[in-house]
Amino acid sequence: MMKIQYKNIFALSFVLLATALTGCSESELDKVNRDNDHTSDVTAEFILSDIETASAFSITGGDLSTYASVYVEHETGTHNQLYNAQVREGEPSNSSTYNNSWLNVYSNIKNSRIVVEKSEAAGNDLLKGIGEVMLAYNSAILTDLWGDAPYTEAAQIADPVIENMTPSIDTQESIYATIDELLDAAIVDLQSTSLGKNPATQDFIYNGSSSKWLKFAYGLKARYAMRRLARSTDVNADLADIIDYCDMSFASADEQAEYAVYSSSNLNPLFDFEWSRDAISASISMAHKLEADNDPRLARVYYNPSSWAHQTIADGTTNLAPIEPEGQTQYTYTYSTYVFAQTAPTLLLSYHEVLFLKAEAQARLGLAEGKETLKAAVVAGMENSERSIEAAANAPTVVGYGGLAPNAPAITTEQTETWFDADIAPLYDADPVKAVMVQKYVSQWGASGESIEAYNDIRRVMAMGEDYVTLENTGKFPLRFTYGSSDTTTNPNIKSVFGDGTYVYTNPVWWAGGND
Repeated sequence: MMKIQYKNIFALSFVLLATALTGCSESELDKVNRDNDHTSDVTAEFILSDIETASAFSITGGDLSTYASVYVEHETGTHNQLYNAQVREGEPSNSSTYNNSWLNVYSNIKNSRIVVEKSEAAGNDLLKGIGEVMLAYNSAILTDLWGDAPYTEAAQIADPVIENMTPSIDTQESIYATIDELLDAAIVDLQSTSLGKNPATQDFIYNGSSSKWLKFAYGLKARYAMRRLARSTDVNADLADIIDYCDMSFASADEQAEYAVYSSSNLNPLFDFEWSRDAISASISMAHKLEADNDPRLARVYYNPSSWAHQTIADGTTNLAPIEPEGQTQYTYTYSTYVFAQTAPTLLLSYHEVLFLKAEAQARLGLAEGKETLKAAVVAGMENSERSIEAAANAPTVVGYGGLAPNAPAITTEQTETWFDADIAPLYDADPVKAVMVQKYVSQWGASGESIEAYNDIRRVMAMGEDYVTLENTGKFPLRFTYGSSDTTTNPNIKSVFGDGTYVYTNPVWWAGGND
């Protein structure tokens, strides 16, 4: 105690001496260590740019989607961390696995809250509505993957900022209640008669279009209502609402929520990861599903890992990665074309997902129009696949090394419709919901970051006692992602529930039937 008192007296003496020598007041001396050359505040539209970029690159299209792609067998992990995830050694239950993403999603939540607060203070309903949509989006990513999580007391924006370093855990159910409130508020704000200043070029997704942000909000309402179907107290009413939300959402792929600012230097995150790590290979499980449905993508999506020559299963040139590989390897197994899609956009919510949600709701309600909705969804999903294949064929970095050599022409809308009528329509007639879920799963494979949604779908139908997408890995299936090490080591509230991390194999999140 005496030592502390001495230091305080010494510090006070120093301040008094400095004041006497310089003639400065104590308050002026306090400014000495401040950075006066750089701004300490920015307007909401510039914060929005950062939120959108981080959401696309670091969250939706980043590590979270890459790990999810391995768990749902879109791809096979064949080296380093992704191999460990594939064989369920360490990675799925380690607190360090998703730590960067854990921190990034909280940063996005905090920044989104700042946009909402700043916009409300400025009377800008457009920016406020956009901020509410992005806050709802990132909040859902948080709770969908991690379940119960610090939320109300975390990522706060009090001024002066006094961070709560040990925030308590909110239930997933309560976080979802907040997500509903945010989207409902956004829907009102985005239809305001006095929207305020338009963020224009600072909005990388919609360039300030309030009508498109409104459609995005309705699409998210549909997604999150379907997410909680296993918890519904009135399934038919919720399915009817989902159809209504979808009808108020995207009318074409031109309206979907996509981050499409990738280039030769600003890389699609899947390409960026695989080009530098070579950690995933083409999944044999995925190929089995394509073969079962005679999917035309079979002739378009496989390449040799060394020569980058086009490969097909039919001619026996592919070497697809097994679901349970015996050891780590690189540049051995066939690649999927999507890992080369250097400039393919990241999709926060796609047009085809909205159509699949509508088709599922119609199928569950026994509505005849479900088949035509599914057909439109499959066509839109195939068009997105072709967009990524084209991005791979023209990838600036890959072209610089000789490029890919595709030997099959692009799949046209007419070909997709003919294939659907011959091969998918009979499957729909036999089991409508299964046909929807399998085709949605296949359409979510690619460079767009949609493996997270495939992972969410598999868990939610499991909670309903349904098994539509056959996973071939006989190992344990991760039911959620582990909390980040930044909190498992510092927040006793997280540490107490984390344990040794193996809870991810036994404890589903709330909407998937867990007891959270």
